[in-house]
Amino acid sequence: MQSRTPSQSTSVLAHWMGVADANASGDIHGGTIMKLVDEAAGIASVRHSRRRTVTASIDRMSFLVPIKIGQLVTFTATVNAAWRTSMEVGVRVEAEDPRTGEVRHASSAYLTFVALDDRGLPTAVPPLSTETPTDARRAHDAELRRRHRLAEREAIEHGRSAFSPQPPGSGDATAGVSR
Repeated sequence: MQSRTPSQSTSVLAHWMGVADANASGDIHGGTIMKLVDEAAGIASVRHSRRRTVTASIDRMSFLVPIKIGQLVTFTATVNAAWRTSMEVGVRVEAEDPRTGEVRHASSAYLTFVALDDRGLPTAVPPLSTETPTDARRAHDAELRRRHRLAEREAIEHGRSAFSPQPPGSGDATAGVSR
């Protein structure tokens, strides 16, 4: 399978924020931003894998400044790393005031997508080859986030076993007692 570069998958969506996107104070709903982040990231994941993909997780999403009605919001999504069947996609959200030209970094998010075959099962994705120092840094950071996700999952699963109910007669003096 031939590798692909981040620039081959980059996708850009732009959305002019209107009244239907906002709350009563004129701030854009976080859910509106999340939906458009997911759409931009999904396009990048399909471009990279050339397969149907599904969102597996949103690792982190930061809202840095409020976005207002009338602002033009741009969502730039790029594949940061590719593993066996999954990819991390980073999305940068910028809000522009079209009257002044001021552009602000409004949000960032990291999403994991899984590629699916024609039967809906996870399937291999092309490896990612970095072209620039920025691509290499993003790939490194994505690996770090992945290690943290996997370690967190393992710690949670391990912790759950400590709280699972003990079968009656297993040594717990209160086993089988109604409270």
